[in-house]
Amino acid sequence: MAVATAALKDEAFTPRQQQVLTAALDLLVEGGDALTMTAVARRASCSKETLYKWFGDRDGLLTATVQWQAAKVRMPQVDRHRIDAASLRTSIEQFARDLLATLVGEVSVTLNRLAITHANAEKRGLGGIVLENGPLAIRRRLKPILEAGRDARLLRFESSEEAYRTFYGLVVRDTQIRMLLGDETLKATRIETEAKAATEQFFALYGA
Repeated sequence: MAVATAALKDEAFTPRQQQVLTAALDLLVEGGDALTMTAVARRASCSKETLYKWFGDRDGLLTATVQWQAAKVRMPQVDRHRIDAASLRTSIEQFARDLLATLVGEVSVTLNRLAITHANAEKRGLGGIVLENGPLAIRRRLKPILEAGRDARLLRFESSEEAYRTFYGLVVRDTQIRMLLGDETLKATRIETEAKAATEQFFALYGA
């Protein structure tokens, strides 16, 4: 079965590595910029040598944590040879739901705040890591699905980049900036509703 996929670079982590990355994310939420290899090793009950072997250095560990967080936005599985309107809509709505749920989570908010702080302080490392392995990687995951829909004549657009940006805007709207400013009113019960509404709006604009 030919499936449209666009996996994040180095996305597959072993269960033990996932435990380490979860510990790193927890420490980021708790202490922000204070994340160190020593603290992660202590929290995850592993050696620093193991961390350096797996991730290289602190930037490598940060990159992996962002990739692990972004992987929560699941890759839609679409068979290019059997794609139909119902499966395409279901996959895109699932993507919208995962995207919203991830963005409003405490970890994503913390990562984005830190990245903005670093950019303002001319510390480009974390900002680049978050941009490349978060938003840009997520975009690379969905665009092939949109293109598969276009090839099957279920969607109509000239530019998959423009279609993706429209979709992202319909899903996220002002949610991310509200969360960065401390507004936590978007609850899980609204995620389903907003993801469905964004999907309906997207198909109203681009559906064939």
